Amino acid sequence: MPKSIPFAPALLSLAATAVFAAPLSKKQPIDFFADGSSRSLQGVAARSDGRLVPGPAVGPVNVQLGSDLLWTLVADGDQLLIGTGPEGRILRLNPNQRGEIRPEVLADLEETHVFALTRLSDGSVLAGTSPQGTLVLIRAGAVVARVALPVDSIFDLTPIPGTDEVLVATGNPGRIYRVNPAKLAVGGDSPARLSSAEDLAARGIALFGEVRDRNVRRVLVQGDGRVIAGSAPRGNLYEFPPGGGAPRVLVENRNAEVTALLPWSGGFYAALTFTSQPAETRVTRPARPAAEEPSGQTNSAREGEAPPPPPPVVEPPRVDRFAGRSQLLWIPDGGFPEVVAARNNVAFYDLRRHDDMILIASGEQGELLGYAPAVQRSLTFPGAAPAQLNGLVPAARIPGAYYAIGNNPAGLSLINFPGVSVRSVETRRIDLGVPADIGALRFGAGTRVAPDRLRVELRASFGSDESEGWSGWFRAENSDGGWRVAGLRGRHVQLRIVPDTYNFEIDRAELHYLPQNRRPALQEFRVLPANYALIPAPEPAPTISTSLGQLLQNSGREESPRRSPSPSSQVVPQAGAQVVLWSVNDPDGDNLLASFSLRRTGDEPWTDLIVNTRDSFLQFDVSHLPEGVYQTRLVVTETEPRPATDRLGVTFSTDDLLIDRTPPVLVTTAVQRTAAGLSLTVRAKDELSLLTGMEYVFNNGHRGTVEHPADGILDGREETFIVEIGTQQAVGATSVEVIVYDAAGNSAARRLVLP
Repeated sequence: MPKSIPFAPALLSLAATAVFAAPLSKKQPIDFFADGSSRSLQGVAARSDGRLVPGPAVGPVNVQLGSDLLWTLVADGDQLLIGTGPEGRILRLNPNQRGEIRPEVLADLEETHVFALTRLSDGSVLAGTSPQGTLVLIRAGAVVARVALPVDSIFDLTPIPGTDEVLVATGNPGRIYRVNPAKLAVGGDSPARLSSAEDLAARGIALFGEVRDRNVRRVLVQGDGRVIAGSAPRGNLYEFPPGGGAPRVLVENRNAEVTALLPWSGGFYAALTFTSQPAETRVTRPARPAAEEPSGQTNSAREGEAPPPPPPVVEPPRVDRFAGRSQLLWIPDGGFPEVVAARNNVAFYDLRRHDDMILIASGEQGELLGYAPAVQRSLTFPGAAPAQLNGLVPAARIPGAYYAIGNNPAGLSLINFPGVSVRSVETRRIDLGVPADIGALRFGAGTRVAPDRLRVELRASFGSDESEGWSGWFRAENSDGGWRVAGLRGRHVQLRIVPDTYNFEIDRAELHYLPQNRRPALQEFRVLPANYALIPAPEPAPTISTSLGQLLQNSGREESPRRSPSPSSQVVPQAGAQVVLWSVNDPDGDNLLASFSLRRTGDEPWTDLIVNTRDSFLQFDVSHLPEGVYQTRLVVTETEPRPATDRLGVTFSTDDLLIDRTPPVLVTTAVQRTAAGLSLTVRAKDELSLLTGMEYVFNNGHRGTVEHPADGILDGREETFIVEIGTQQAVGATSVEVIVYDAAGNSAARRLVLP
């Protein structure tokens, strides 16, 4: 049997070091869920685990709706019904018609906004309006009944399964009425507002329930007869018993709006949008151009006159980024609510079921989103041209497809899962932080698509503008499992991925790049006072342990030890000693070597005191050097693992060094008796260094320091110091010693006899 290898701490240390050794190149992780947007997807969906999977094709339907706002969408057999505003029309159209689709005006109501529509079993249509709060029954294109409820708005109409009755959700106040359309029709078109329970009952209307919140926005009837209601502007969820009455609060919120409810096995889903603005005020419609012709004058040219200019083109208003947030809640029967999906800066408007997924019509950038309960993943589907998608219905003749209405601009879209002809995705602008050489793009191990069924394109820019300064799109070549574009450089990168198959899964990716090599920068250089030596504090013992944080970050290379004296290092007097310290930073984290040199002013050659050191300080002896001012320089160069041909260096002109061993000269000294005591005057000068002060010592033990010269500013090599000594301090003294110091630590002394 082979002998076992004994445990060796040194081996563990080497292993730990190897973990953190990293190349000069870097990797930029690319999460297609976070780095993509809904409108950048075509036939592709981005999943919340960062992967790309097949998605639907989303495109406009060629229809001229002629309305500024589309509020509600319901299916009418093979056709669609759309409630509009502010003209209050109900449109009916056949989306399967070839060519341009021209809708039929089923009803042009006197009221303004048609917020709610439902098709009844007998083919008639029930509509709810706002802000009049009117309920309108339409048969064969004619209004057969109209009644104004004691409310401001009607937000939702929900048929009760197994009956011919409808639940009506209202706002201001927040109520639910139960309506019998057959009895409503008997009353005819009578728009007078009803308020008493007797008058309402005579029209087949009864109060089902009421909440304290201002609006009941959505109503859902569960299979067991329970009624779920969502409110605004608080965003509460309520449960009513099948027969109506007082509600039970399921979920309480604040500053929210329940925009959609979706039944599901074992419970239901609710879409909530958190914002201080209700949905109808978030939808901005373009202004119509004002007529410029005088009253009675037409736009046609008069005989002999030039034709009038065409009317101005009115662009749809720009939709600002939505400042709120949205949540998808799962409320199981008898259980607690759970937030299963959430988005910031996105408003949820409607929910529909697609197989085992939930489609979420959203805004304010035309987002179409989804959630897969089986795998508990959120999805981003291709977006639509309208900014707010606020209605979804299945397409009757296209299995797996849906129609959607939206606003800004108002339009109808087709969401077609099986009918995808082109699939592609473009990422957002990815900032690498610094200009770089772009290397290979590599997909994760979860990718399930053959390389020959995938096209990868890249483009780059040195600027941050979204549209200006970009290179063209370059097709990447696949080699060694990576996708490369030779010679591509930039700071900002975009990717375009085009799968040529209907069945694929593309994992998250990593983009490899080599950042621009930047030169080291000198952060600090210090010359310590002369005649002091440094005793560096002992370095801490190296650790052989590795933390989880180090493994997760793994951002730095293994640098060669660079000793830097700790602030706790001792400084001791030593004649002739000189210490200089520096701090150099390399923005790319390169290992550095430093060389320190000096030369006397006026001399040509430099004397290298140390070369290629990894330390950040130098201690040397100057006692053998001639006096004078010396220039200094610090030469810093990059070293391994940077290749020799790529290494950068920089020469820093550092602080001058003064070598001065000659003491100051005492030019004049005088001491005089005064009425108050003694006056001591000393004038001194130095050839090289500035004077730093004077000290005096009487032979009776009294002493003092003077750092304030006669002219008030201690700034010269020649200074005069004057000090007044009181009689009490000089009692018994017969002499005084004066000592003058310079900045180099030299001193000159003289003893004076007192008069």
